[in-house]
Amino acid sequence: MMKQRALASIARIAELSPIAGADRIELARVAGWQCVVKKGEFKLGELAVYLEIDAVPPERSEFSWLWQQKGATAPTPRPVTFRIRTLRLRGTLSQGLLMPLSQAGVSSDVREGDDVTEKLQVTKYEPPAPSGMGEWRAGFPSLVPKTDEMRVQAVPDVLAELKGQPFLATVKMDGTSSTFVFVDGALHACGRNHSILEGENLYWYVAKKYRLAEVLAGSSLAIQGEIVGPGVQKNPAGLKDKSLFVFNVYDTRTGEHLSDDELRAFCSKHSLEPVPVAFRGDAFDETVESLLQKAEGVYAGTTNQREGIVVRPVKPMRSTVLGGRLSFKAISNRYLLDERD
Repeated sequence: MMKQRALASIARIAELSPIAGADRIELARVAGWQCVVKKGEFKLGELAVYLEIDAVPPERSEFSWLWQQKGATAPTPRPVTFRIRTLRLRGTLSQGLLMPLSQAGVSSDVREGDDVTEKLQVTKYEPPAPSGMGEWRAGFPSLVPKTDEMRVQAVPDVLAELKGQPFLATVKMDGTSSTFVFVDGALHACGRNHSILEGENLYWYVAKKYRLAEVLAGSSLAIQGEIVGPGVQKNPAGLKDKSLFVFNVYDTRTGEHLSDDELRAFCSKHSLEPVPVAFRGDAFDETVESLLQKAEGVYAGTTNQREGIVVRPVKPMRSTVLGGRLSFKAISNRYLLDERD
């Protein structure tokens, strides 16, 4: 089974280090993440609750301190878009939230790696839906896997699986995910979680712009890509029209993804735009730190920070760590620090 993102999990404190010029805080590392914590709050090797970036804490007393205003006599209402974010504290990057087990209301019989997302009622922040999203038609087609790459910090062991293999990193376009596939003889245009009713909306505009009904007719292929442009995630790529950048072509008959070369040949044949290549190599030898550094950059023709990169082998491989296709993302910390609601 494909590994699912754990918004709240049990992590072991792998390292504690001082922060220059700071007397009350220090840096803790868990898996591939680093968090600023109160000095002395954790001991090396002990377990803690870790809330990942974009986790939305529950409205429970254990978490109310997160949105209390300093000096307030009572908790203030939690902002609708309140979530865990990347911060810079005393010049040090902090990615997520670490809490002692007891403070989070978690018993001591948990084990490292346990997913406590549901137990703590933690949910995932979803950005506002793009304008013109359209009406619900049906659930997401079961014959196509959903698109949701894991962040490299959450699965650092995946780097060893890719080591030495030919690879490429593509630019992560900042928009909204879409899937196009024929089901029972009819084209379905889908968002991240469901199929959209045909009409004057974002997904069908793209389907018609690129003649996807013609491209996919009689085929077992599904096209997955990022819709980018005006009205979608503030359009950081600076496009003048809504455009589709293809990142997956999936064969529903064989259950396999096309290789990158095959994907780009398919796009060229059908006048589609594949996601841009950020960099590639003949033998993968990157670290979490090097990937985060290389994730930074701007979208072509703009000064806007790009969201990051997606890393894959040149030819599709299965990952034991991920329980499925070997593919993961590195999100730019500059992008995260520049984010605004």
